[in-house]
Amino acid sequence: MTSTVRRYARQAWRDLLSVYYANTPIWRWLKSGALVFFGFGLWAASAVVHSVTEWTVMLYLMAYGILLIFWGPFTHFVVVPVTIRLRRNATSQVGRIFSRNSGKINLTVFFVCVFVLATFVPGLMMLEFTTPFTGDGQPTASGELVCDPGEEVVTCEIVDAQNIDHVVVLSGGETLKTVEAQPFEFELQREELTETRTGLRFEVEFRDSDGTTLQRLVERVSIRN
Repeated sequence: MTSTVRRYARQAWRDLLSVYYANTPIWRWLKSGALVFFGFGLWAASAVVHSVTEWTVMLYLMAYGILLIFWGPFTHFVVVPVTIRLRRNATSQVGRIFSRNSGKINLTVFFVCVFVLATFVPGLMMLEFTTPFTGDGQPTASGELVCDPGEEVVTCEIVDAQNIDHVVVLSGGETLKTVEAQPFEFELQREELTETRTGLRFEVEFRDSDGTTLQRLVERVSIRN
């Protein structure tokens, strides 16, 4: 039984390697396209979940996804062809070592980059989502949230507000401000805001006259050292 499992495992590994090293143009495009599609989907889905839950693990999935968008084509258009060429023609010791271990080196560098991205969280990796709550037949609330992240006070306003009765500002589940009339301008002390790994976070809700939330915006500002 054990030998059978090992035989199937070795065969599956050889099949995987044969696909990994398949180097015809059509295979390069198929593998790269699949990885780009998967990476973008993982990045977007993780960003949605993180914007709601703030789970740290989502940062690593986001980093994995966004890096895969670039790393997949790089691997199959650059790394794999170079590896195959070196295995056939390498004359130096360095070339032969790289050709034998290129897969391990490539994966090691990839996961190190994932860890670095998830740790430092560059702005490029973050996606912000707005959540509409309007029902059928109800006018859609809209407006652009514009903020100036000052040294001590964050100043914000809602530009081009449409169908908004009042605005509620929350952070960490607590209401910080309620702005009743246009122009919807407000100020927030930095010390009031919830600190996360990706910056200071607060939410802005557009509400109707009954207090029903029509739309929610999530805003983050950088932490001052």
